[in-house]
Amino acid sequence: MMLYIPAESLKIGYSISKKHGKAVQRNKIKRLLRSAVREVFRDSKEKCNIVFLPKVKEEYSFHEYLSDITYLKKKENLK
Repeated sequence: MMLYIPAESLKIGYSISKKHGKAVQRNKIKRLLRSAVREVFRDSKEKCNIVFLPKVKEEYSFHEYLSDITYLKKKENLK
């Protein structure tokens, strides 16, 4: 899930709860999300605050996050 609010600059945050597992698992999810966001928002001129809230699942993959974030960006018409 992605929440965004118009702002003066692009800021991105991640909210991973303890439901995702222990600290090692949560840090892995954050690393995967950061990497996917860097890829998708590389040349973005958007000015908003974005918070990513990943779903709780058994297995997490970079390619899933990449496709999900790309889909959400297109759905919200972000540049």
